[in-house]
Amino acid sequence: MEEAFVARPFKTNDAKWLISKHKEIIDKLNNVIVTINGYYRQIEIASEKLIKKEVLKVFKDIPIEEVNRDKKGIRIRVLKEHGYNTIADIAYESKKIISSMYGIGEVQANAIKTTVDEMILQTRKQIKVKISTDNKTKEITDLIISISKYKNGILILDKCNDLFKSHNKILNEAFNDINKVLSFFKWIFASKKDKLNAEDAYNYLLDLNDSEYFNDANLYIAIFNEINNRSSNKAWEDFEKNSVSFFNILEEINPEMLGNDDTLYGLPQELALKIKEGNYNFNGLHCTLRRYQTWGVKYILSQERVLLGDEMGLGKTVQAIATMVALYNEGATHFLVICPASIIINWIREVKKMSILYADEIHGYDRLDELDYWLINGGVAVTNYESAHHIKLPDNFRLPLLVVDEAHYIKNPHAKRTINVKKLSTYADRLLFMTGTPLENKVDEMVNLIRILQPQIATKIKGMEFLSSAPIFQNEIAPVYYRRKRADVLMELPELIESQEWCALNIEEEIAYEKAVLSGNLQEARRVSWNVDNILFSSKANRLKEIVEDAKEEGRKVIVYSFFLNTLSIVKDIFKNNSMDSIQGSVPIRRRQEIIDEFDKAPAGTVLPAQIQSGGTGLNIQSASVVVICEPQFKPSTEKQAISRAYRMGQTRNVHVHRLLCENTVDERIMDILYDKDIIFQAFADESVAAKEAIEIDMNKIAQIMDEEIKRINAKYH
Repeated sequence: MEEAFVARPFKTNDAKWLISKHKEIIDKLNNVIVTINGYYRQIEIASEKLIKKEVLKVFKDIPIEEVNRDKKGIRIRVLKEHGYNTIADIAYESKKIISSMYGIGEVQANAIKTTVDEMILQTRKQIKVKISTDNKTKEITDLIISISKYKNGILILDKCNDLFKSHNKILNEAFNDINKVLSFFKWIFASKKDKLNAEDAYNYLLDLNDSEYFNDANLYIAIFNEINNRSSNKAWEDFEKNSVSFFNILEEINPEMLGNDDTLYGLPQELALKIKEGNYNFNGLHCTLRRYQTWGVKYILSQERVLLGDEMGLGKTVQAIATMVALYNEGATHFLVICPASIIINWIREVKKMSILYADEIHGYDRLDELDYWLINGGVAVTNYESAHHIKLPDNFRLPLLVVDEAHYIKNPHAKRTINVKKLSTYADRLLFMTGTPLENKVDEMVNLIRILQPQIATKIKGMEFLSSAPIFQNEIAPVYYRRKRADVLMELPELIESQEWCALNIEEEIAYEKAVLSGNLQEARRVSWNVDNILFSSKANRLKEIVEDAKEEGRKVIVYSFFLNTLSIVKDIFKNNSMDSIQGSVPIRRRQEIIDEFDKAPAGTVLPAQIQSGGTGLNIQSASVVVICEPQFKPSTEKQAISRAYRMGQTRNVHVHRLLCENTVDERIMDILYDKDIIFQAFADESVAAKEAIEIDMNKIAQIMDEEIKRINAKYH
């Protein structure tokens, strides 16, 4: 009835509903902001609970008598009468409760608390919590949930903040303008200005219903609700997909927990402070860097000409690529990588996978055309040591970054490859040498490399070689040589590190492979690279030699798996006295164990060839910490079972798995199919063992692979 008496553009109930609707949105946005900001504290609490539990584990078997070790006169009998039998019982008890016990008093309570707190402090320093999907305790799960909420919440936090700040004030003004005239009598006696303001406010709220703000706000609130109600299963799935981001967050909030609380990363303080100041843009990098990797990139960029000697598995390649991306974002256009021929393909694949940078090889018969293209268009050029001799750069050309991988290849200053690299290095503004080979015990080689990078440091340490393990020597070389071990920076890294070693076919391999395919011989085609007449031309064999040499330098032993007996025979011939007898189906079980026992006692660098079906069942080979698989299997569970012979309880070292693969062959087709199957499995299959076992390539698909390869090869010649 009221609208009949007064010409008002909106009804009271409509206005109330509209105000309520928008108040609810703004209140929810505010709640999102407050809650997400609170996730940081949740991680602190969850991580402290986990550390506390680990401390109590240590203390549960330590008798309460230990608080009186220094003869402080503490009345142990009284503590025991009150139920304190171990240090765990009293570890986190308050001083007030301790002093309230008859016969203890405040003085003894202070002594007990001081002693126990010191024990807790020292124990915390030694505790390094292992977080993995194999250890889903309640405390670890609570921590994973907290980190998952925080990790995903901060992605929408700024957006919610912007929406709240841009609309909160104007919305409250609109609410006030409408409320001034909301009742029947207020409208009658309101001024014309107030009525116009109320009408404008009402229309503003009405229009906002269909606005981008309203849609975005509801979207972010819905996303937040999913995040805030995240289940443990969803959080663990999140962890499995990108554990690096979880560990980065944990390092930021509670680095002590992972043992990564060294803010200087082993460098002298003055140098560390200089490096810390660096601020670089990594837009265009398609992977998440660990904190120590970001620090490594800062070191490279700050020092400009350095030798990065990180232990195998710490990601030297990704640090080099991140360095390129940071320089690219500052306007750099050309990068050059020199490496052994066997890993050119790996470099190109990694650059393309991990960054927006273009990458191609300068290698082979058309290397001069490839060089011209790179000089004009830029990107990452990858070449090998031998081809480096053919790279002629214009006199005025400047190279923002030259990367030399496996730099120990140029340890001899008189070798042609060293001379080639030194010549190209004169064009480089920055020079990065990389090697996982420890050089501390080969100081002469280290000095030779440093002489190319920073000759003034090489001169300074000349004659100090005998002090190579002393702090004074380490401080002198810190500006040019930086090596970190896994135990120093990656205590939480899963113990299994897998990599695909892609090899490019040379002409001999290509002829043998195409002959096998065109004859319809699948098994021979699967032996790609191993079936050449002269094994010296096998790219897989050459890569295997490098892997074994690296393993020897790292004090590791190697198990080499293949489906094919003749491949294992080749492996044994390659390494001769450094190879054990192969384990295969025809070898009696007792002899197999004898071979493993001999392998256990063998020196680093020893190779154990094993047929993947025989070596993958019923054997424990913990003394091997490097696993090489010579060709992809049709059933991934076969590979996993074989790997588990080394990667199992009792293994004290991280296990590196290398899969030897050739581009543009059945290797690549098999890997693509298995990858697609695994994606489908992850999305739809249940977690049963049977479902995992079901991932394999059937005979129809195998036939299809061969048909496609035959067509591809025939098309090359017609």
